[in-house]
Amino acid sequence: RAPPGQCPAPPRLGSLAAHGPPEPYFRTVPSGVHREQTAWNAPGVSDVPDVLAPGLTAIFCGINPGRVSAAASAHFANPRNDFWRLLHAAGFTPRLYQPSEQFELLRLGIGVTNAAYRTTPGSGDLRRGDFAGAAKRLERIAVELRPRAIGFVGKEAYRGAFGQRPELGPQERRLAETALFVLPSTSPTNAAVPWPERLRWFQAFFELSTKVLSTTSQPPE
Repeated sequence: RAPPGQCPAPPRLGSLAAHGPPEPYFRTVPSGVHREQTAWNAPGVSDVPDVLAPGLTAIFCGINPGRVSAAASAHFANPRNDFWRLLHAAGFTPRLYQPSEQFELLRLGIGVTNAAYRTTPGSGDLRRGDFAGAAKRLERIAVELRPRAIGFVGKEAYRGAFGQRPELGPQERRLAETALFVLPSTSPTNAAVPWPERLRWFQAFFELSTKVLSTTSQPPE
């Protein structure tokens, strides 16, 4: 158990393949799925579109768009945010992708959404009402799109959606057959969690989401 005030250590994992995830992970989304069909947030609801499709391996759920992301209409667009670097380093992508390439993630079986849609200068500016309907929307995504797992990028994304303060790692709660996992925030304001620890949690989520999941989520050994 971690000392008071410190995050628990991530599970120890074996080394990942040097050239990214295993071949079965790289798959194209079903034919007929077009960019305009991937956004569940209707035009005008959010400054950043959802990146979603049926049958994804992993969906990342951020807390809400910041001003830099809103200006770019792209998720995690702040160059100081580690999300895209962690995605590559953990094996989710074969190279470092740019925020402007977010829809290319669908070809890798990856999606992105947010728990709240309103743009704010920081997550601390959100109100409880900004998360109204978030849990039901995520459940609908799980039921209709059937992703293997949803990873919440930051504890506050999970807390905002479900009203419960989580620990990092796999959660007991599931949405339909979709496993849930909480990752450290990738925001530059999250200096309390160093890069190596963030990377280990992203690697843990990679291993969880790319293996065949049982009906009960288990943490990686």
